[in-house]
Amino acid sequence: MRETSWHVIILLGVATVVYFFNLGETQLWDRDEPRNAGCAAEMLAQGQWVVPIFNDELRHQKPVLLYWLIMSAYSMFGVNEFAARFWSAALATGTTLATYTLARRLLGSKIALYAAIALSTSLMFDVAARAATPDSVLIFCGTMALMIYVIGTFARQNGELRLVRVGAWFPASQWYVVGIYLMLGLGVLAKGPVGFLLPMAMMGLFMLIQTLPRLDNDSSMRGRGPVLGFLVKCLRIFHPAHFLKTLWAMRPLTGAFLVLAIALPWYIMVDQRTGGDFTRMFFLGEHFGRATESLENHSGGIWFYPVAILIGFFPWSVFWGPVAIGLLKNGRSTQDRPRNKISGARVSACLMLCWVGVQVVAFTIAQTKLPSYVTPCYPALAVLTATYLCQFAQCRSKVDQKWFAAALGGLLLAGLLIVIGGSLATARYLPGQTWLAMLGMIPILGGVGLIYAIAKSRHHWIAPVFSVMALLFCVGLFGYGTVSVGKEQTSRVVLDLIEKDVAVASFGTLESSWVFYAGQPIYELSQEPSGKSEFKDRSWLERGGFWKVKHRPSLEQFLSRYPTGGILTTENYQDELEKRLPDDYAVIKSTGYFLKDSRIVLMGPSPRRVARVASENSEH
Repeated sequence: MRETSWHVIILLGVATVVYFFNLGETQLWDRDEPRNAGCAAEMLAQGQWVVPIFNDELRHQKPVLLYWLIMSAYSMFGVNEFAARFWSAALATGTTLATYTLARRLLGSKIALYAAIALSTSLMFDVAARAATPDSVLIFCGTMALMIYVIGTFARQNGELRLVRVGAWFPASQWYVVGIYLMLGLGVLAKGPVGFLLPMAMMGLFMLIQTLPRLDNDSSMRGRGPVLGFLVKCLRIFHPAHFLKTLWAMRPLTGAFLVLAIALPWYIMVDQRTGGDFTRMFFLGEHFGRATESLENHSGGIWFYPVAILIGFFPWSVFWGPVAIGLLKNGRSTQDRPRNKISGARVSACLMLCWVGVQVVAFTIAQTKLPSYVTPCYPALAVLTATYLCQFAQCRSKVDQKWFAAALGGLLLAGLLIVIGGSLATARYLPGQTWLAMLGMIPILGGVGLIYAIAKSRHHWIAPVFSVMALLFCVGLFGYGTVSVGKEQTSRVVLDLIEKDVAVASFGTLESSWVFYAGQPIYELSQEPSGKSEFKDRSWLERGGFWKVKHRPSLEQFLSRYPTGGILTTENYQDELEKRLPDDYAVIKSTGYFLKDSRIVLMGPSPRRVARVASENSEH
């Protein structure tokens, strides 16, 4: 118990530094962060908690749970960047502790500690933890569900793993069942049906494998080749009788009732209040559309997610060569294991592989691909990696040491590439921040430290040294690096000049962050002249519902309704805009456009025009 307390203290310290340090010191990054943060701000300002609204339009891409969380943070901390990201960091801390709890039950406290550290110092998980997106919420819900499943199914007695109830591979206690489906219901409110379907598929596949009866004539399959044997086993795993028996053991009726009780009320309310628009756009557009076609040019082949994980799980991904080889060797050595014994390492490996496999295969099949889609399997990757490292440190690994040497070579090479690539990138895009490239020296120095530990036969130093290196790299990158890069985000120099009672429109370009920092909706103007516009009068102001997409009026129509309105554009459209604006409009302020060879320009009326319009309004 004392050891566990110290481990929790260490993990809370790591989480605080990695997730919360300088969390609110940068502007929101386009485009998803401002959309989510702005949606919560608009819902809070309107005093309504049902219909997601951003830029005075329906935001149908995500369910409501993230917005509720951000709204609660705004109530505590005010509407700012820290509040928008607070719950992502807080729930990432919860995921870290859930990973530790899950791994501790299966594998013991030492592996659990390093698994949680590996998770909290992997790049893509830290991105989710420090961003105002639903990824951290979804990961937390799925990991908690799987943690409750493990705690309710397995127990440790005298250092050995056993089933809580003999022959039961799903929790027998009603409270654990309720806990699992409670978290999956929240997952549906966080990201939609995938919050329920994928964790269920992970647990279900694991149970199908573990409860598969052994054939009496198992020896007859020998000599028929590994491919035939694999196919036969797959067919047996998904045999209808075995599948239905396993599904029934997962208490599907109880699960369906609980998930629907948690998620369905909001889906019904938002459907009613938007005339069915949210339901149609969310389920058909976002889910069916992303599964069947590549949206927003987010495509990739079968290689996409292996590469995404290799980069996203860095620096710990350098060990994936020896981890994969170790899993293959352990799999071959378990063919003749006794059926009445449970090995924590084997059970853990099977569950983690189901966790990773379901996530990767599902999104590989889907046509729209993004690196963040597979981040929910990072806790499983962390457990597998920590298992290998601890086995290697205790000289119990079946993998040849040359593979560990190759992993160290990969770490050194990655550090060198960061130094070289970072130097070139910062010289091109961030000339004042060339020091960022020196972050690559941290993996290089870590690799040197590991080589020294091996040379001195200090294998027990390996996991601590690598953990410290990963921690320093992530703190340097996210705690300091993003702040330095964020200083180049100068759009607020322009946006803070916009008065709250002045209508604003954009011409040619509109970024989500402009809406958030302007603190009000922004019209997106049509580039067609007034004579060619579809609106001949002020009918563009009328919408069928408050959630509907705003019409795109011409510049002339906008100014006829808002004669002192402000216009946001970029240098690329400035000349065209100036030709069409009245003579008493001019550039009020301009600033750099982040990572682009252009500038953001705010154009507005002269004081004389403002005074004239005010006088005319007072007369009327």
